[in-house]
Amino acid sequence: MPDSQFRPFETHLDRDAARGILRNTLIGADDGELFLERCRSEVLSFDDGRLRTSSFDASEGFGLRAVQGETVGYAHSTEVSEQAMHRATGTVRLAIGAGSGTLAAAPQATNHKLYSDHNPLTDSTFPAKIDILREIDAYARNLDRRVVQVSATIAASHQEVVILRVDGPDVSDSRPMVRMNVSVIVEQDGQRQTGYVGGGGRYGLNGMLEPTHWQPLVKESLRIAVLNLAAIPAPAGVMDVALGAGWPGILLHEAIGHGLEGDFNRKGTSAFAGLMGQRIAASGVTVLDDGTIPNRRGSITVDDEGTPSAKNILIEDGILVGFMQDRQNARLMGVAPTGNGRRQSFAHAPMPRMTNTYMLGGSVDPQDMVADIKDGIYAVGFGGGQVDITNGKFVFSCTEAYLVKNGKVEAPVKGATLIGDGATALRQIRAIGNDMRLDDGMGNCGKQGQWVPVGVGQPSLLIGGLTVGGSAT
Repeated sequence: MPDSQFRPFETHLDRDAARGILRNTLIGADDGELFLERCRSEVLSFDDGRLRTSSFDASEGFGLRAVQGETVGYAHSTEVSEQAMHRATGTVRLAIGAGSGTLAAAPQATNHKLYSDHNPLTDSTFPAKIDILREIDAYARNLDRRVVQVSATIAASHQEVVILRVDGPDVSDSRPMVRMNVSVIVEQDGQRQTGYVGGGGRYGLNGMLEPTHWQPLVKESLRIAVLNLAAIPAPAGVMDVALGAGWPGILLHEAIGHGLEGDFNRKGTSAFAGLMGQRIAASGVTVLDDGTIPNRRGSITVDDEGTPSAKNILIEDGILVGFMQDRQNARLMGVAPTGNGRRQSFAHAPMPRMTNTYMLGGSVDPQDMVADIKDGIYAVGFGGGQVDITNGKFVFSCTEAYLVKNGKVEAPVKGATLIGDGATALRQIRAIGNDMRLDDGMGNCGKQGQWVPVGVGQPSLLIGGLTVGGSAT
């Protein structure tokens, strides 16, 4: 597989000619750019003893954008040529009309990189990856005779982008991504339960394909599945809930993070709109969105507008102090961009999106936190959920949770859901653990039909008075 660098101004376009077309496109506009992308991705899925899916995708194209006030003209093409750019210009100009704006200055350049340029698709051969998936299947089945089905996936991608503006240097970024998922189904006495784990980040495949990496994944997925065989129906009602560290931060991401994106607040549709500078969370709660953590799944050296990523404080000691911004919303709100302008691909316009969103740790020992619960739930793992951005109301299902009685963790429970709203949950945080950690690198975030990789994290938390939906009678 070729591993040559993406150089569109050497292979497809004359740089000066492309800049001239872009300049004509942006007459009277406030902002805009030419976004060029090449992406290669591969997914191999092994399920129930055989290769179920093998896919390789290759895409290449450009997106041309002009922004005037709240209006965005956008056109894209898989043909990277001057002729295609001229056609795109006609479409974009229809949206913004004559325009009366003044073109904003280009983002400040950065030479700081958060991950390697290496293409992870070149790290291993196709047969070798199949052999590893087969080993994972056999290893899981040999661990426990109750295993009836094993699913494992190896995924890798390499996205290369080049952003051209009328002024300033070209901005480029080479973004690797890898991930491995393992799911195990066990059966006992006619009951089946599933355990699932996964993770990855912006690095190569080599370390991920070693037994020292994937064997612990298999053991953890098996542990969760076996644990749930003994689970009892979850109780229902309003009760205290302790959340584990790491991946449970997905609740923070969904119920709170989206409400702190600039576009929702500019339009007044967020539950947090108009609350800047006010207390929205309990004392001690500090939430950040940080795209600068090396090799993390949600990290980006520059966002998809060319703005360097940043470590942005959103909530500080319970006070709302910032939103996540792309260039358009930042300009309209009179603030600086925060490096959160992201898009799924060249076929999509950028918008404010999260990177790695997490809460800082506190000083409480997690065991002491659980010891304070008289009658409640300790939720360690989460599955799917739904959130209404306008009011922050959420429903999340728990994949691993336990009853807590008089400060002691008791039986695992199944069928538990957490119900509430982000704003209320923030204010009802009673204790913050000293064990903050990030997730293992498995998050994808959807917004307006676009998907981007993200990270989450949090310490253990004690939240008072959450509604737990259960199946116990």
